[in-house]
Amino acid sequence: MPSLLPAVAEQLFRDIQKTYQETSQIPDDLLIALKFVFGPCALQALDLVDQRSVTCLSSPSGRKAFQVMGGSGRLYTCFVSCHYCPCPAFAYTVLRRNEGLLCKHVLAAYLCQALGVTQEESVSDQQMSKLLSGTAAP
Repeated sequence: MPSLLPAVAEQLFRDIQKTYQETSQIPDDLLIALKFVFGPCALQALDLVDQRSVTCLSSPSGRKAFQVMGGSGRLYTCFVSCHYCPCPAFAYTVLRRNEGLLCKHVLAAYLCQALGVTQEESVSDQQMSKLLSGTAAP
């Protein structure tokens, strides 16, 4: 599935991934670029990454969702395939005001994937179905 993110964001994730694999660090120039492309949520997303707040849920059928523990302690189920998060910041900043590409939760999921630090958890297809339909208990 082709990405819906701008090419500059996709390239930034590739650069972060390559550099982190080689040096186990994200250099200042890439951190500055991250802040430039994603705005104020970049620092908050990096905090979520540092706190290991992102878990990738995968089912036997190949579906994936990311659960991100927000700063408030609330668990958000995000879908990077369609860049969606149920948090209020996503609804207001991304959808309503069109002032950002992603919220901090979805950005943290992308960064964890690029850095290879995502926690992995397998769930049944039935559990994934409940997550996708919004009927799963957090």
